[in-house]
Amino acid sequence: METLKVDIQNDQERKVLLAFLDSLNYHYSTDSDVLTDEQIKELANRKADFLSGKTTSRSWDEIKKRYEGV
Repeated sequence: METLKVDIQNDQERKVLLAFLDSLNYHYSTDSDVLTDEQIKELANRKADFLSGKTTSRSWDEIKKRYEGV
């Protein structure tokens, strides 16, 4: 088994490549569950806001209780 990493530039290239691999009955996996640069920046910003006291956290039980009737 060999691993091949491909940097896909856009959604159209992704669709074409995956269709090609499917046509050859290749087994493959994608790393689409990896965060984008924009998502990583957002997480860093939220962490900074939390650490500086701009935002707070709540327990999961508290959040569920708030939305029980929704």
